[in-house]
Amino acid sequence: MLSKLQERRNALKGESGFTLIELLVVLIIIGVLLAIAIPSYLGFQKKAQQTAAMSDVRAAIPDAEAYYSDHNSYTDSTNPMSASELKTDYDSGLVVSTSGSTGIVSAKAVTGNDQQYCISAVDGGHWAHVVGPGGQVTNDTGATSDPC
Repeated sequence: MLSKLQERRNALKGESGFTLIELLVVLIIIGVLLAIAIPSYLGFQKKAQQTAAMSDVRAAIPDAEAYYSDHNSYTDSTNPMSASELKTDYDSGLVVSTSGSTGIVSAKAVTGNDQQYCISAVDGGHWAHVVGPGGQVTNDTGATSDPC
């Protein structure tokens, strides 16, 4: 009988596995790492969307300048400057936003001044705009609609 017990003990020594405590510790470690990583990821995502909106505005500035060069004004009576006009006539790679999607939302003359334009873009709810010519591209952090 004693030999059988000894034999069984020796057989169990060879088996390995994880205890419930070890598995719980691993799950807790993974949870802590996720709690650290997710907010960091969301911050990077927000910054990327802000940068993309500003980049879209910068991409449209040469097109607005070309429009002015052709029409001597940003408010041509027959064909006023717009985002779709800039895309069609000056830059086929320009992304124009349609119903809230990412891209250039508006490109138009500043009200009351046909020598200035305002271009705005959105990406993931983050807005950017420029009033030009020669203006600085601005990141509109708190904007919920077109700043132009």
